[in-house]
Amino acid sequence: MDTKQIKGTESANPRSSGLDRMSTEAIIRLMNEEDAAVLTAVNACIPEIAGLADQYAETIRQGGRVFYLGAGTSGGLAQLDAAEVPPTFGIDPDRVIALSADPDMNYATDAEDCGNQCAALLARHGLRETDLVIGIAASGSTPFVLEGLKFAQRAGAATAAVVCNEQTPMKKIADLTIEVLTGPEVLTGSTRLKAGTAQKMVLNMISTAAMVKLGRTISNYMANVKPVNAKLRRRAVGIVMDVTGCNENTAVQALHDADDSCAEAVRLITDNRRYYRDERRS
Repeated sequence: MDTKQIKGTESANPRSSGLDRMSTEAIIRLMNEEDAAVLTAVNACIPEIAGLADQYAETIRQGGRVFYLGAGTSGGLAQLDAAEVPPTFGIDPDRVIALSADPDMNYATDAEDCGNQCAALLARHGLRETDLVIGIAASGSTPFVLEGLKFAQRAGAATAAVVCNEQTPMKKIADLTIEVLTGPEVLTGSTRLKAGTAQKMVLNMISTAAMVKLGRTISNYMANVKPVNAKLRRRAVGIVMDVTGCNENTAVQALHDADDSCAEAVRLITDNRRYYRDERRS
């Protein structure tokens, strides 16, 4: 793909001209076709995404914290990723923090224009040089995120940006920028569409790869999942059974002995085969 030919996220998409006269099926088909371009745009950024994932992992490894900054859809996606990391990987919630201009997801306000608010939030959290601050904004110019990155830069923290336009104000500040060039939306300016999908993919990749590098998985299993409900308790039992080859009774017993830690239950069974006599599946 020649990225130089891609227009910005706020540009009108000629393919969707006359959108209000299209049939429902034609609208859906067009959106699906446009969404296919997201994969190509993300693929072009794989080296940068991997670099940020490594930095994310190293930040956590060295005792630092990861902050996401966002507003609107970007802020909502930041909140979602930060909320999913602790139960999935067993990491403390205060290690990955999302600061959104719209924490209640009320996007019908001017919150994203309040840059000083983001700086104040980072200051309240005691931002340190050991922390990593990731700004997320399709336009790359959202004041809330932009001012937060400037504050982080002054504080000596590492900075990164995930944007969907080229040569943005955020890129001029961030140490590392991921430019996912998804182009004009089907609905002009509605960056909750392709741009939002791309941002979700990038955040998934960064946080998941970082947690794998931190040893929070065993092979491709969520070995540190928090079994806080019935579904996750069943999943935890299944993980222990799959990894060790034990039967269900043994998995349940080991999880009990390990205070519901899958990783610890696997270690107990592996190191104490004689104690867990009934460890093989029938």
